[in-house]
Amino acid sequence: MNEKALRTLEYHKIIEKLSALAGSSLGREKCHQLLPLVKLEDIVQMQQETTDALTRLYAKGTLSFSGIPDIRDTLMRLEIGASLGAGELLKISSVLTATLRAKNYGYNQKNNEETEEAAQDTLTERFHLLEPLSPINNEIRRCIISEEEIADDASPGLKSVRRQIKITNDKIHESLGSILNSASTKGMLQDAIITMRNGRYCLPIKQEYKNTFQGMMHDQSSTGSTAFIEPMAIVKLNNELAELAVREQEEIEKILAELSNLVATEKYNLKYNQTTLAELDFIFARAGLSKNMKASQPHFNNRHYINIKKGRHPLIDPKKVVPIDIYFGDKFDLLVITGPNTGGKTVSLKTVGLFTLMGQAGLHIPAFDGSELSIFEEVYADIGDEQSIEQSLSTFSSHMTNTVSILEHANENSLVLFDELGAGTDPTEGAALAMAILSYLHQRKIRTMATTHYSELKIFALSTDGVSNACCEFSVETLQPTYRLLIGIPGKSNAFAISSKLGLSNYIIEKAREFIGTKDESFEDVISNLEASRIAMEKDKAEAEQYKKEVEELKRKLAEKNSKIDDAKDRILREANEKARTILQEAKDYADETIRKYNKWGAGGANNKEMENERAALREKLGDTDSSLVSKAKKNRKQHKPSDFKVGDSVHVISLNLKGSVSTLPNAKGDLYVQMGILRSLVNISDLELIDEETIVAKALTKTQSGKIRMSKSMSISPELNIIGKRVDEALPLVDKYLDDAYLAHLPQVTIIHGRGTGALKEAVHAHLKRTNYVKGYRVGGFGEGDHGVTIVEFK
Repeated sequence: MNEKALRTLEYHKIIEKLSALAGSSLGREKCHQLLPLVKLEDIVQMQQETTDALTRLYAKGTLSFSGIPDIRDTLMRLEIGASLGAGELLKISSVLTATLRAKNYGYNQKNNEETEEAAQDTLTERFHLLEPLSPINNEIRRCIISEEEIADDASPGLKSVRRQIKITNDKIHESLGSILNSASTKGMLQDAIITMRNGRYCLPIKQEYKNTFQGMMHDQSSTGSTAFIEPMAIVKLNNELAELAVREQEEIEKILAELSNLVATEKYNLKYNQTTLAELDFIFARAGLSKNMKASQPHFNNRHYINIKKGRHPLIDPKKVVPIDIYFGDKFDLLVITGPNTGGKTVSLKTVGLFTLMGQAGLHIPAFDGSELSIFEEVYADIGDEQSIEQSLSTFSSHMTNTVSILEHANENSLVLFDELGAGTDPTEGAALAMAILSYLHQRKIRTMATTHYSELKIFALSTDGVSNACCEFSVETLQPTYRLLIGIPGKSNAFAISSKLGLSNYIIEKAREFIGTKDESFEDVISNLEASRIAMEKDKAEAEQYKKEVEELKRKLAEKNSKIDDAKDRILREANEKARTILQEAKDYADETIRKYNKWGAGGANNKEMENERAALREKLGDTDSSLVSKAKKNRKQHKPSDFKVGDSVHVISLNLKGSVSTLPNAKGDLYVQMGILRSLVNISDLELIDEETIVAKALTKTQSGKIRMSKSMSISPELNIIGKRVDEALPLVDKYLDDAYLAHLPQVTIIHGRGTGALKEAVHAHLKRTNYVKGYRVGGFGEGDHGVTIVEFK
């Protein structure tokens, strides 16, 4: 993209916002280098990366990249076999720490393979290939405390040398202390202190005693009154201390060399880690910018078609910016925008141009989902924000020079933006030039947007195929622009209306009308009629949309109601058939038994009284069966009146077999709204039964949800948890959640299977159990329980 368009459309300000969201110097470097791309596959890839990072931001929160140093020079030193300093090794440690943080952020803890497969995105492989190199990082941290300090335990040799240094220091201080406290030397001392000169311990001796005091003189005060003398008694000890200091430095250099060799074996992984962290920082900065702007991913095409839905210019205050809809490049490739000054014409141009640049740079645009952009090899913009009544020839010449350059370089794969084309010169000649330039671009099928005040260009757009008018709406009543862009309608001049509102004499306004030609006045009248028709059409459209939404909602509710009725009907019929079958089977069995008795009595000559009693019992049983089969159908329900219902009454909806509460009072037809859980439906009082409030048991009203939780947990929780093969940082969250679930399920004890291994997993589990309040105790498994491979946990 040409630098002038980037500067004119203020692309650099977007880059500044993006860079501020990067955490590392390398990430900011990538942000500053970001330029629009022209290959569709590259643009789509970057857009998807931004979307995937934004999804992760909303799901997991931010990922910090701050404090990641640039180790490119260090890696180059490793490649030539150089030994690194403590500061360089600490920078490598910082990179590895950030790598581990990023690796854990990108790690998916779910074990379900289908879920993991579905969670794959364009960033998964980057996170997966990161190598934290934790053993190397831990070794660096163990050996190096800071850039100036190496740990005593970094090596046995260093520990031994430093122990000898401490012993020697103690001997020196002991000897010097005895000299300070000696009666023979007290008078020779300038001060009773121990000092160092040239790395050796000395005493401050008065000048007159410097030849009397036995020792080596190393320095004297600026006044010459004090000589700093190393007592002869500690010369040997000071020499030993100097030798030990050399040995200490040798040990430190040996440690740094060993660490450097260790790091050098992984220099390629280190290089990949830093490169990947910089890329991730860059990608998450783009996602953060999208989040801040409430932006969305645009769709891209190769048809040079642009369709921006509710686009908001990203550099205007979000509380003040007015969303606009812009589309062109399909039925028309040239859009002429007219309207009053400060009405939003220039903002519309910049919005299209800046969105194009941002989209092709892989950035989301602040617009509604479904917005569409096209790929342009170049964006040309001639936009001047500084407007003046007295525009000089030099201004016109500057704009025309830029226009000539655009016409020379633009082609069908370019997007051209003109602000006030042809302004700054004679209106007649300026309008003619503007029409000629736009006609030339239109004939070459170059997508162009232009703003103008010339009426000739409005007529040109109305009378030319493939060219459309647009205007920025202006409210004459408030004398304020609405900043809405209306495509298909030319802007009307509001000079007379605005002047009248501001108090200009009607005589002057009427005189001005006389100077306007009849054709011009008729054209303005046509525009006025179009504007009135547009307002009426938009009002009708809004009402139609509202009615459409209401109808769709009613259709949805009706479909839900019918579905519930069908489900309830099937269930009722199924239950009724099962009940009838049971009753009939009982009656059949009883009748068969009675027949057997009659056959027995017929053969044995039973008396009539027993037979009559059995017949009466059979008749009574059949009567009960018949009553059971028709009881539901013949059940008499109380007929309620509208006055019987009050808001909040508990009712039973017979057709749905659901309980609910009355939301509204019945209307004249007896219809009222009943709330049944999340379903709110219109029901007639003939389909309702009032539920007696006294039949509701008090316990049920005060019952908490904990019982339900325990029941569901006890039905699904396993008495054991297997964490074999997992790392400690993976296993502990699983153990913590499992213990919570098991405790809520009231399990007396559970088993955690961690295996033997190195014992690290078992120790981590035991340490966690010690900190868990509701754990009564735990023990290692016994014979037949898993021995040391399991831990038995008992709850309080």
